[in-house]
Amino acid sequence: MAASEPYDLVIQYGRVVTASDTVEADVAVTGGKIAAIGHGLQGREYLDARGLLVLPGGVDPHVHLQYPQGPNRVVSADDWLTGTVAAACGGTTTVIDFVEARPGQTWMQAFEARRDQAAAQAVIDFSFHMSFNRADAASLAEVKTVLEAGMSSFKIYMAYDGIRLTDAEMLLALEAVAEHDALAIVHAENHAVIMRLVERQLAAGHVEPRWHPHTRPAAGEAEATERALALAEIAGASMHIVHVTAERGLEAIRRSRARGLPVTGEVCTQHLLLTDALYDKEGFEPAKVCMAPPLRKPSDLAAMWAGLRDGGLDFVVTDHCPFTYAQKSGRRRSPEFRKLPGGTVQTDPEAPWSEGLPSFNQIPGGGPGIETRMPLVYHHGVNAGRLSLSDFVNLTSTAAARLYRLYPRKGTIAPGADADLVLFDPDREVTITADALHQNVDYTPYEAMTVKGWPRTVLSRGEVIVREEAFVGTIGRGSYLSRP
Repeated sequence: MAASEPYDLVIQYGRVVTASDTVEADVAVTGGKIAAIGHGLQGREYLDARGLLVLPGGVDPHVHLQYPQGPNRVVSADDWLTGTVAAACGGTTTVIDFVEARPGQTWMQAFEARRDQAAAQAVIDFSFHMSFNRADAASLAEVKTVLEAGMSSFKIYMAYDGIRLTDAEMLLALEAVAEHDALAIVHAENHAVIMRLVERQLAAGHVEPRWHPHTRPAAGEAEATERALALAEIAGASMHIVHVTAERGLEAIRRSRARGLPVTGEVCTQHLLLTDALYDKEGFEPAKVCMAPPLRKPSDLAAMWAGLRDGGLDFVVTDHCPFTYAQKSGRRRSPEFRKLPGGTVQTDPEAPWSEGLPSFNQIPGGGPGIETRMPLVYHHGVNAGRLSLSDFVNLTSTAAARLYRLYPRKGTIAPGADADLVLFDPDREVTITADALHQNVDYTPYEAMTVKGWPRTVLSRGEVIVREEAFVGTIGRGSYLSRP
């Protein structure tokens, strides 16, 4: 670029924060990319970031949008439009979701359908993990093709009938992952333990949602984590443990790392901030926090924060898989409303698909969080003195971009990177309410929680998609990110 030629856009007077540095500087954008960082940069347009932090857009590599769950195919309440609008308004500009092939469908057929579904609606960039939900010869033969399509990570479930792998199947999968230098990401819970404890609780007449955590103990998570890591060591595979919740599971990761094994781990926002005391609420209310793994003890939460500080855990995700209260209570398969940028609309009427409240093991599992992750981690991390500003950026953006082969295109502020940028107001106080959020769900587990620090303006590839907290982007502008 000639010295006299102005940049497309210059963000002026902000405090630029990366995973390694904090500096007062301008950021110039041209052609959707960061072109320069400096002072006195000239642009055709300007954004004033005075008093604001300029952050790389958040990367949330664990979300479930428009996801049909379980035998009843209950579809998570956020589709690719409402979910990515909510993500953008919360400062997240990249998400990684999952491809899960159904019986009779090849992995690549499932990927193409999922990619097309997302591309029609997503307002931010997206990628996928392939679910390794079967280990037959045909699927094993598809691993190389999946990698060539840009998915370098494979999800393995150790729980849930229909998608979990046995130990023998898991070893086959890990060997294939290792052969192709890919990454296994693992949901580590002991399926046999869960099934036995569910049977015991139901036999005792314990059907209410408060009994959910009694069937998924921390000891079962820890055992499954140890077993998964042992299988990875045998296969020579790199492994990432998703949604770590228990101190004992974290210690298993630490021990593997101490032996020099390529192991990483993540924690969800809810497992940093919410305890199992929420299951003691009256009536059906605890259904809102029925998720797997469940919420844990305060000591486990403290251990998760310690893991983020000392590197035992690598980043913070949401596992965003929301269902409305009507869906949780078994009255609907699909959400009964849709929160769109122009306002909430009712969807087509749908007849009830069950009578009476479901038992705890039939409640769709998961909860909302895609929009609140960055403000919550900032408030309870940076403001509380647990994290530095660079720690915050690393844990909400950079580390995930690195692990999932998106860096340096995503997850940093540097010349050549995509201009995914968040103008974040560290002094903005917000009391979180479900009504004010863009997530397509009628509750948030963080209701009435006040945070200090909130995104004001968000750019995706140089385009302003959130301006002064209002979504102004275009439907379907998100792009699929290949991660070769």
